Amino acid sequence: MTHSYLIKGITCESCVAEVKNKLLMHSEITAVDIALEGQKAAITTQRHLSVAVLQEAIGADTKYKISEDTTDHSHGPMEVESDKSWLATYKPLLIIFLFITSVSILTADGNLHLGMGHFMAGFFLVFSFFKLLDLRGFASSYAMYDLLASRVSAYGYVYPFIELGLGLLYLIGLYPLMTSWATVCVMGFSSIGVIQSVLDKKKIKCACLGAVFNLPMSSVTIIEDLLMVGMAGTMLL
Repeated sequence: MTHSYLIKGITCESCVAEVKNKLLMHSEITAVDIALEGQKAAITTQRHLSVAVLQEAIGADTKYKISEDTTDHSHGPMEVESDKSWLATYKPLLIIFLFITSVSILTADGNLHLGMGHFMAGFFLVFSFFKLLDLRGFASSYAMYDLLASRVSAYGYVYPFIELGLGLLYLIGLYPLMTSWATVCVMGFSSIGVIQSVLDKKKIKCACLGAVFNLPMSSVTIIEDLLMVGMAGTMLL
C-alpha cells in the first residue's frame, strides 16, 4: 500500500537522499519517493505504519518532521515515477555511455587497448563529477547497498575521489598495471553489494550518478560495474 505524506525540513537533494535512505532501512517499507518541491513523499509499505513509526524511522530528534498529506491522495510522486518507461528512466545513463564510447572510438585511432583506456578515463571522470556535485547525497545513497560504505560512512565520501584518481591515471597513462588492478578490486568489490541488492529485490536508488539523477538499482547497475571489471581485466591481459 502507498500513502502520501508531507516531510518538513527537506531543503535539498541531500536531505531527500538522507530521509529516503533512513525510511528504506525499515523492514516494512518497500519503496520511497520524495519530491523536493512541495516536500511530498509517497511511501509504500507492507502494512499500514503510523506517522509516529515513520517519524521514529527518520529520527525523533531530527529536523525532518513527517505528517500525513491530506491534500492529495490520487497522485503522488511514486505514481509519476512508476509511469516512466525503461528508456526514460535510464536515458541519462545511456546518453553518458554513448558520449564516452563515441569519444573513445574517435580518439583511439583503431587501437583497442588505447580506446579502452580512454573509455575507462571518461567513465571515472564523468561519474565522479556527478557524485561530487552532491557528495553528502551520494554517500547517503551509497551506504544503502555498498558493503564497506554501510559500515564505514567515511568511505562513501572517499569513493568519488578514488574514481577521480583512477580516471586521471587512465587519462595520462600513468602506472597502467596498478591502475587496472585497482579498478578490478574497487569495482569488483562494489559490484558485490549491487548484486546482493538486486537479488534481494531492494527498491533503492542507484548512486552511480550520485544524487543528481533518480536511477533505480537494477541489473543495469550490475552490467555497468562488471563491464568496468571486464575491461580492466582485459587491459591486464
